[in-house]
Amino acid sequence: MPETCSICGCELHRGGEYATPTIAGRSHATKHHFVAERFFGRSQNRRGTQRTAIFETCPWKLENKEIVFCYECHEELIHNPVFLPEDIVMFAELVRLRKLNEHVKSDDRRSIAGRIKLLHEVIGVGIKALLTAAKKDSAE
Repeated sequence: MPETCSICGCELHRGGEYATPTIAGRSHATKHHFVAERFFGRSQNRRGTQRTAIFETCPWKLENKEIVFCYECHEELIHNPVFLPEDIVMFAELVRLRKLNEHVKSDDRRSIAGRIKLLHEVIGVGIKALLTAAKKDSAE
């Protein structure tokens, strides 16, 4: 059974051509951590370098868990979300309403942890709303 991308479902390719503008490069398998390693003070890119952890434990219980995507879905979709100016304004308002804003940075990382969790909540609510609407539309 061929390995497929967890988002678009394309058949994945392993072996050369990673990230090349070819079908093989665009469909190359790539792993993604559900929750970024840097949030726990680690970096795969800078082994041995410790960062200040944002989370001591994973709020979603997914630390070190990975998923496989094609290059396109991983690098071009997941890692480069589009935030329009009005999206930022509305998100900033949510941040203020949830009291996750900061006037001066402190040693405490709770505010950024809260903003990360809030962004995840926003994405989850939006996906659920669109999925519910799409299922309703397809049933009609």
